[in-house]
Amino acid sequence: MANLASFLVETAQRQPERPALRLGDQVISYAQLDERSARAAALLRAEGVRPGDRVAVMLPNVVEFVVLYYGVLRAGAVVVPLNPLLKTRETEYHLRDSGARMLFEWHQAPGEGAQGAAAADVRHMAVEPAAFAGLLAGHEPLAEVSEPGGEDVAVLLYTSGTTGRPKGATLTHTGLRHNTDVNAVHVQRMTADDVVVGCLPLFHIFGQICTMSVTVRAGASLTLIPRFDPQAVLDAIARDGATIFEGVPTMYAALLQHPSEADVSTLRMCVSGGASLPVEILHGFERRFGCVVLEGFGMSETSPVVTFNHPDRPRKAGSIGTPIKDVEVRLLDDKGQDVAPGEIGELAVRGPNVMKGYWNRPEETAATIPDGWLRSGDLARQDEDGYLYIVDRKKDMIIRGGYNVYPREIEEVLHEHPAVALAAVVGVADAHLGEEIAAAVVLRPKAQATPDELRQFVKDRVAAYKYPRRVWLVDTLPTGPSGKILKREISAPAG
Repeated sequence: MANLASFLVETAQRQPERPALRLGDQVISYAQLDERSARAAALLRAEGVRPGDRVAVMLPNVVEFVVLYYGVLRAGAVVVPLNPLLKTRETEYHLRDSGARMLFEWHQAPGEGAQGAAAADVRHMAVEPAAFAGLLAGHEPLAEVSEPGGEDVAVLLYTSGTTGRPKGATLTHTGLRHNTDVNAVHVQRMTADDVVVGCLPLFHIFGQICTMSVTVRAGASLTLIPRFDPQAVLDAIARDGATIFEGVPTMYAALLQHPSEADVSTLRMCVSGGASLPVEILHGFERRFGCVVLEGFGMSETSPVVTFNHPDRPRKAGSIGTPIKDVEVRLLDDKGQDVAPGEIGELAVRGPNVMKGYWNRPEETAATIPDGWLRSGDLARQDEDGYLYIVDRKKDMIIRGGYNVYPREIEEVLHEHPAVALAAVVGVADAHLGEEIAAAVVLRPKAQATPDELRQFVKDRVAAYKYPRRVWLVDTLPTGPSGKILKREISAPAG
């Protein structure tokens, strides 16, 4: 099985002078990216890294992340992408758990990575662009690209740890190549003429494969944005003539509310994933920016894409679409049996994109993939055309007085209110009902609405047991590194 890095080698041979990466005024061609990654592979070999060793990369969206990512793969090692915002104890945990041999950290980081590496007794190397370029120049490019076995691990990607300490999903060259291929050819239909906005963090699977790997496979250009900012994104689209934007729902909400009048007429496709995109935000974005938004579903454990609203089929707002090529899905009840048509069940996935398992966690692997079908933890339903709709996370479902309430349904209603920018519905403990429904709401700029008004708005539109008895206004909602709203960090105010 070919190395995931062979996509870069093949593209560089086919179109060496085409721009691969843009970061501000800096432009890197495919020939330059290929050479630098080959030198990075040589550097790793000189540092004693051998095939199968784990190498941690703790960088923002900068050129050096891409160089090191492909350099590690070329050397036959395993990439361990880490969030640059991790603290010392978190870094130490990831390095110890993965058994990483080295850690590359951005030079402007506050030093948490270096301290974590010292605690884990792992070789640490700070990455400053000029010094790093000089370091690479001292190594002759590694000519060969390591040939992995079909089930060899390419990336050890740590989950967000919503149910305990983060677990490392073992993603193979086979699975990642398949997902890259299908996304490039059948889903995004990307060509060398496309310019992609890279504001999704590359250490996260969405940005890493759907943005970076697919772009390299297609020979397109990737405009890197180290930190998401609505104005920076809009300026980059206008400056570079971007054709594809990929983001999570909070990014779409921020762009929709931003007052800029930047020219985004070059956009041909927008992709949403990472969490359910409220239908009102989807329609509002399309009206304002004149570009269709296609929503899909994926997980770290599935390399990542499972389903998508394919561009050659009707798009259904609110749906995550249908399975991608070679991937199967089922909706299962708590006993592992298929639910009846139209009923809600847990989404289970089987295909070449599914991980080998969790790193050194056989029991948790067996619980997640008990019979060859990976349990996603997401509840979904399927319509008569085969389109899937995520109802909610299984663990987020609220049971109020014996009735099941799905937060996403209530959030969709809240988003229909003209003053609401973002909403998150959670369950709070209740002595009589078990759980009560509560909602934290962010209002649009200059908009006004009271909690009582919002409560009544929902009450008028859903069954009596569903509307949130507790509503409060907040300036922001907590988000994770990919921009996904973290409901576990939302707590209702006292009273």
